[in-house]
Amino acid sequence: MTALQRRVGIPGAIMIGLGSMVGAGLFFVWVPASQLAGPWLWAALLLAATVATLNAMSTAQLAMRHPVSGGAYAYGRAEVSPAVGFAAGWMFLTGKTASAGAIALIAARHVWPEGAPWLAAALIVGLALVNMAGIRSTVRVTSAIVSVVLLLVTAALVWSALGLPTASDAGIGTLAPVEANRVDGALSGPLGILPAAGLLFFAFAGYARMATLGEEVRDPVRTLPRAIGTGLAIVLVLYGLVAWATTARLGDALASSATPVADLVGAGWLHVALLAAAALASVGSLTGILAGLSRTGLAMARNRDLPGPLSTIWAVTKAPAVAEATTAAVAAAAVLLLPVGQLVAFSSTCVLTYYAVAHLSAMRGAGRPAAASADPDARPVPWWLPRWVPVVGIALCAVLVLTLPWQGVVAAAAWLGLGLAVRAVARR
Repeated sequence: MTALQRRVGIPGAIMIGLGSMVGAGLFFVWVPASQLAGPWLWAALLLAATVATLNAMSTAQLAMRHPVSGGAYAYGRAEVSPAVGFAAGWMFLTGKTASAGAIALIAARHVWPEGAPWLAAALIVGLALVNMAGIRSTVRVTSAIVSVVLLLVTAALVWSALGLPTASDAGIGTLAPVEANRVDGALSGPLGILPAAGLLFFAFAGYARMATLGEEVRDPVRTLPRAIGTGLAIVLVLYGLVAWATTARLGDALASSATPVADLVGAGWLHVALLAAAALASVGSLTGILAGLSRTGLAMARNRDLPGPLSTIWAVTKAPAVAEATTAAVAAAAVLLLPVGQLVAFSSTCVLTYYAVAHLSAMRGAGRPAAASADPDARPVPWWLPRWVPVVGIALCAVLVLTLPWQGVVAAAAWLGLGLAVRAVARR
């Protein structure tokens, strides 16, 4: 079995995480979340941030103990059972494929609204080719994108703090109802805090990408917890500032804004640059998601939970080329078939289930020696995670799942049942 190579340090791992979190969610989730939570949007953001922080703590602890590809798939197999690990991997692959489709559509909408689905599919294919060139190419592209996007979003926040005109003040006509952003079938008003938090969680989940690349970071016991903690801290601050700016400056117009962050500024070059930044940020997050998907697919194929060819590593670039191509093809098909709002709801359901498995793994792993690892670099590490973290974390994941739009929850549950049934038949 050909192994991946450890080529990523702390800065590169942080950039991959930031590229996944400072992405499409930053420019999109405020609209459907504000439709659900209304003036309680800040409470929904706080709840989503709490869930994300607890998830990150369990993920960081488990990543130290199991520094291999696959994330919660590998943790579930080692700490609970192969079937539970499969459930995590299956839901991650499904949810993040839906995320990839949603992100590509959001990027394409900012560039070419009329042909967004086709442009989104082409974008997915192009970024999969970048990832096939190796993990260093992924880090370089993501780092460049994150730097530009953070600079432009900071400029928009400063603009808002100075009280300068918004898009509606300038009369440039970007504020209009966007039906494709709506998510039906959920609670609203104060009770809408819960489903809104589930949608906002879509934007925070990028720290998992660092864990899925555990086989490619140098000194993972040191690198992964630092990268996960630093990346999430930066994003929590950034999202809090953007939430303040969009609610304070756009007010009731937020719920019908096509491009909420760009609409913080008036007509001019900065408005145009922010539209481009939304597309660029989506590209950065999509690059990280596709990389995480391929590594999880690789790990599952190694254990025969997915077809064996997906474990193929291209000798030239040391990248899982077959898994990259396969996940890109599925994601490209998704953008041509499903609306972005339903993709986000379905993705949040799947990814919250994935993190619930991570918490379950942390609950089982607390206070006992590390399970055997196939990674030759793995070594015993101290268990610093408080016992209450995974307990509260799994409870909050369940609450958010149950309050998301029922269509996405039912579809995700049916898909998980199908995956487990197919696995059971294949094992026999």
